[in-house]
Order: sequence, then C-alpha cells, then structure tokens
Amino acid sequence: MAPKTPDVSLLDDMVAPRILDAMRIASARLTDLGVRHVLVGGLAVGAWGYARATSDVDFLVGEEAFEHHPGGLVTMKYGVPIQVGGVAVDLLSASANHSEDALASFRSDGVSVAPLEVLIYLKLKSPRPKDLADVIELIRLGIERAAIRADLVTRSPELVEKWDRAVADAWRGEE
Repeated sequence: MAPKTPDVSLLDDMVAPRILDAMRIASARLTDLGVRHVLVGGLAVGAWGYARATSDVDFLVGEEAFEHHPGGLVTMKYGVPIQVGGVAVDLLSASANHSEDALASFRSDGVSVAPLEVLIYLKLKSPRPKDLADVIELIRLGIERAAIRADLVTRSPELVEKWDRAVADAWRGEE
C-alpha cells in the first residue's frame, strides 16, 4: 500500500547508509544556501513506498541554484553540492522540467520530497526503462491514479498515453 505522504525512513533498510547520509548532507547544504529543492529519483520513489537500491541522490532545484552567463551558459552557483563523500548529487532544474510547483512539497525526516504527481511526471519523461519500471511499481502499490492522470493532462498531455500504458502493464496478469 502506498503511503499518503512520503516517508524517508522507508529507505533505511534498502539504501546504503552513505547514500542516505549524502542525501541529508546535500539537502542541508542546499537549505543553507537558500536553494529550494525536493528529492526526486530513486530515493523519492522509495520514500513514496517502493524502496530500491540506488547509487546517487537526485534533487529538483530552483533557479537560484544556477548562475546564468552571457551566451546562454549556465553553471552551478558556488557551494552547490554535486558530490558528497563520493556519492553523486544530480540536480535538475525545476523550471526546465515544468515543475516549479514541486518546490513547495512534503517534508520527511528533514528532507523535502517531491509530490507524487511530479515524481511520476519526471519518471515518465525519462527514456530509461528503469524509470518506467519505477512508475509501474508505484502503480502496483495503489497510488491515486486518477489524480496522477489529471495532473499529466495539464502538465504534459503527451505523456498521458505512456501513463495509460503503464497502468495497463501494472495490472496485466493481476486480474
């Protein structure tokens, strides 16, 4: 059963402690720098109920994490973490991902976690099979499918068909 809100403690027995430490340290540093951020990727999937091993930390971040230079060059602002203790910290731009609304999110164990609608959107947007597999596993947990679909219709209509296929795939052979 999918939790109603994300719970980072669900990761404790599934994810290596050094990854969880990197998540907490990077989140604290981003907070200190005034960078709005939410956990996404495999760790966020785990906080929403489908815990699996992962080797990095992914955050969706506000534009304040970046410096914009002439000619369209964008770099990270000084001090923004990209690695903690050898663990990669990947940062995705919220505005580039049509997800500024996600930056006001759920807090769990001191870490902000992306809303499920945004997490599903990012996973469906990815071409990687493991991201689609994450979506299917979350569907099997019993997430609110109608709300996710309604959000996709507004946020990214081109992903609705992929979502509908994922829902069908999640229940294939279960009925």
